[in-house]
Amino acid sequence: MTRLLAIESSCDETSVAIVEDGRRIHANVVASQVALHARTGGIVPEVAARAHLRWMIPVLDEACRVAGVDDLRALDGIAVTQGPGLAGSLLVGISMARTLAWETGLPLVPVNHLEGHVYAAWLLDPDEAERPEPVFPLVALVVSGGHTFLVEMTDHLTYRLLGQTVDDAAGEAFDKVGRLLGLPYPGGPSIMAAAAEAVAHDRRFPRAWMGDTGDLSFSGLKTAVRRAVSRELGRDPEHDEPDGSQLPRTVVAEMAWAFQESVVDVLATRTIRAATDRGARCIVMGGGVAANRVLRDRIADGAATLGVPLIVPRPGLCTDNGAMIGAAGHRRFLAGARADESLEARPSWKLAQPAA
Repeated sequence: MTRLLAIESSCDETSVAIVEDGRRIHANVVASQVALHARTGGIVPEVAARAHLRWMIPVLDEACRVAGVDDLRALDGIAVTQGPGLAGSLLVGISMARTLAWETGLPLVPVNHLEGHVYAAWLLDPDEAERPEPVFPLVALVVSGGHTFLVEMTDHLTYRLLGQTVDDAAGEAFDKVGRLLGLPYPGGPSIMAAAAEAVAHDRRFPRAWMGDTGDLSFSGLKTAVRRAVSRELGRDPEHDEPDGSQLPRTVVAEMAWAFQESVVDVLATRTIRAATDRGARCIVMGGGVAANRVLRDRIADGAATLGVPLIVPRPGLCTDNGAMIGAAGHRRFLAGARADESLEARPSWKLAQPAA
């Protein structure tokens, strides 16, 4: 049995978890900054870093209390997100991890945040019944505020990039379009709720298929929504910044539905096509946008047609959390990954290279 303390602070969630064998969660405490950044409609890096400083020790203490850990030396290691993410936010978590490793003598394990989103599919809640692990080869779709990509895994810690966004990540597009439509931050849940109210489903926004590259693009879709909002308001779409809060609720709902449909269509089609082409025996999803019910249902339908299981963590494990870092950290721990007190943040750390 291996138990790791895992620390996540790559963006706007301060989280500490204790995970056994990369699978069973003993504690997973998250301090969210959503309300803090709602004032600006997006994340301000300096504000996020200061909030991590405020919450890191209380979150650590609560995780230890929940897991019944009185002495960290009873654990086997400390995993921490090294990147990618916001440099200042990453530094807070890394500094805490380095200090704890020095104080306890436990090995320090650096983890790629994106790898954490993939390995969230392996996690079990404290009282959850055992279930089969994802099987290889598999295709993993990660869709979050900062990242959107597809990878193939033929074994643990082995990744081949099948496609990625060439501009905005899906979650970033949701946030930007949410602001255009006058909806509350974050955009993902707000757009999903507004779309559910749409009665008419005849609006359509473009899909960027990017040829046969497997890559994705959402910038043009965002621009299309901006122009549509401007036209509805009688504004110049090239010069005026539209205020979607002035739109009728029915129009907002229709636009939210059309935007969501465009994103879901592209993501689901690309994922199922990749699973088919690669002969995947399993599909996994991770990242905050994976909590979108419409996206989950669409990919589940495609997976059922292929006869392969779809594994998606519950919504709380799709967004950033320490448990996913503990899951990925366990695999890195077994592979011998170690760091010392010189560990530094890697804000632009990639997970995989394009497939040949």
